[in-house]
Amino acid sequence: MSVPFENGVEDVPQYDPEILKQIDFSKSVAQYDPPISPEHPGENLIMRPLCLGDYDRGFLQLLEQLTRVGDLTREQYTARFNQMKNCADNYYVTVLEDTETNQVIGTGTLVKEIKFIHDASARGRVEDVVVSNQYRGKQLGKLLVDSMTLLSEKVGCYKVSLECRDPLVKFYSQFGFIRESNQNYMMQKWWN
Repeated sequence: MSVPFENGVEDVPQYDPEILKQIDFSKSVAQYDPPISPEHPGENLIMRPLCLGDYDRGFLQLLEQLTRVGDLTREQYTARFNQMKNCADNYYVTVLEDTETNQVIGTGTLVKEIKFIHDASARGRVEDVVVSNQYRGKQLGKLLVDSMTLLSEKVGCYKVSLECRDPLVKFYSQFGFIRESNQNYMMQKWWN
């Protein structure tokens, strides 16, 4: 599948763009002032799936504002993009693009982990949410988290979770996330 993109050139989305249009944003519990939505994120902004051409629109540089990315070549990016696209029912990498600059200025990911439990359902995880320094303070991070959370229900997840540092607990609470007092998050890391 390809979609029309800048100047009529076609680009390949990582997942079907129609899925974003099916999010029931009326279920959002977060407050937006001024109002914004996935369909209207702001002047000259669009929300859409990650596209293959986003390698040239600053996607990897944006992720560098969140964490270490590494020196991915176009070939490495393309291979990983295609790998995720082939599992499109499990990865929903979503971006905000400034259509004036043709730059990716925000991103968030919903990962759908399929399970045997809960009637062979799935669990969602919201990950890799970042908004470019120049666009912060416009509720765009909030919009990305909210959209990925609502998308998790749309694609059949029985629950959705995320990881956050203590200072961000209040921020994520506005979307209905709660801290489980009897849960411990533990990890091992081999890469910083």
